[in-house]
Amino acid sequence: MAMIERTESQTRDARGSNEHKFLSFCLGSEHFGVEILRVREIIGLIAITPLPQTPPYVKGVMNLRGKIIPVIDLRLRFGLSSTDATKETCVIVLEASGEDGSQTIMGAIVDSVREVQDIPPAAIEPAPEFGCEIPLRYILGMGKVKEKDKDGKERDRVIVLLEIAEVIGLRERALIAGAIKDAGTKEVARAA
Repeated sequence: MAMIERTESQTRDARGSNEHKFLSFCLGSEHFGVEILRVREIIGLIAITPLPQTPPYVKGVMNLRGKIIPVIDLRLRFGLSSTDATKETCVIVLEASGEDGSQTIMGAIVDSVREVQDIPPAAIEPAPEFGCEIPLRYILGMGKVKEKDKDGKERDRVIVLLEIAEVIGLRERALIAGAIKDAGTKEVARAA
């Protein structure tokens, strides 16, 4: 099998072409977005193994092609009420970088995925400091976009752009890693 190596210039070009692109998704009637460069893939809802002693928003782990990936429910993470899964419910597999350079891969359950949108920096404003149920540190900004309604008329929409590394913060990553380790230790003990 041939190995393809990207030059630094090619990597920079790929990053540059996706720099202001965001994957938009819905939680209820609210629209959110994450940087497309943080999205690994989007998959349908698959079997999730619950983890003991984790917060309610941590749904458990899934086996994605042999790799164990923690899964959180973004509705519950943001304090929204739980809802039954629909045919549009899916998992966005995300990659977040820690301040120490570590990479975390995590699945986030969302109600539906909308589209990839180009939102230039001029169309992003800081989050308001009041009236927001989501902690401000989770918000990268408020993206202003145009969209067409069902009658074809263009209208303005605001998308809450998430800072995904904050949403799946260091404390949560450590908590989930500990629960996975504990679950694995109990599994080994049972097998012995």
